[in-house]
Amino acid sequence: MKRIAVVMATAGGAGYSPFAPGTAGSVVGVMLYFLTASWPLLWQAALIAAVSLVGIWAGGVAAQHFGRKDPGQVVIDEVAGQLVTFFATGISYHGLIPGFLIFRLLDIVKPWPARQFESLPGGTGIMADDLMVGVYGNLLLRIGMVVLPAAWQ
Repeated sequence: MKRIAVVMATAGGAGYSPFAPGTAGSVVGVMLYFLTASWPLLWQAALIAAVSLVGIWAGGVAAQHFGRKDPGQVVIDEVAGQLVTFFATGISYHGLIPGFLIFRLLDIVKPWPARQFESLPGGTGIMADDLMVGVYGNLLLRIGMVVLPAAWQ
């Protein structure tokens, strides 16, 4: 089970990227959103919930495996956060790059209370900060869609 957890926590190995593993995990999230964007919202919400719950379990197991509280190789949190960023926005493929960049910037900055969520125990702390950043990213995408609607069509 540990091997399965590590594979899931690293988003199929994306977390082993030698350069910016968090960015590689976000790319996996963008690709997953692109593949599921036409799903009904309930299914998309279920996907986010499933990735998040698996991430809590797998992230906790992987943290023990790597011997660190929030190892860089664990990127399932970026996958989930990226999915939250795009959830129910209905953006076209034109919005994927801005949404990706918004999420990455917020994930680096971690505005309040996202950074504080990192202190939660185990896999919960690994996942919670990126899910909160995803909520912020979703709100910023929605503002962008109102301010510059033609850019998102």
